[in-house]
Amino acid sequence: MLFHKLISTSLGIGYIGKGAGTVAAVACCICWYFAWASGYHPVAAIIITLLITLIGVWSSTVVSKVWGKDPSRVVIDEVSGMCISLLFVPVTLKCVIVALVLFRFFDIVKPLFIKKMEIFPGGWGIMLDDVLAGIYANIILQAAILFKLL
Repeated sequence: MLFHKLISTSLGIGYIGKGAGTVAAVACCICWYFAWASGYHPVAAIIITLLITLIGVWSSTVVSKVWGKDPSRVVIDEVSGMCISLLFVPVTLKCVIVALVLFRFFDIVKPLFIKKMEIFPGGWGIMLDDVLAGIYANIILQAAILFKLL
């Protein structure tokens, strides 16, 4: 159970309380920036993002049996969604900050079917709303890059 608590809380960030999701997303951005600033490897980024997402589903399923449905301590979903927001995006400070703002907007407001993802059972419901928020943020970032807005 300790393993799942560590994973689902993103090494304890979830215990911060209010704002833990934002802190987890910011921590992810910092790690992403320093990991890929010297050279982005898309295949490695996809594999890491997929592993975070799948382990997040597993761990959040386990802890939700003890902590209840979609517990606020679980922030691995924010890490997964943030990673998805940053896939195939240039690793610049500007792009990372815009990705963070877009992802947190979609994660908090939950427009365009994001809220409906929470109906899935266990860890899937916890993770999928943030996965979709990350996809929406990534699409907007890709469009901004394509049209040279970033």
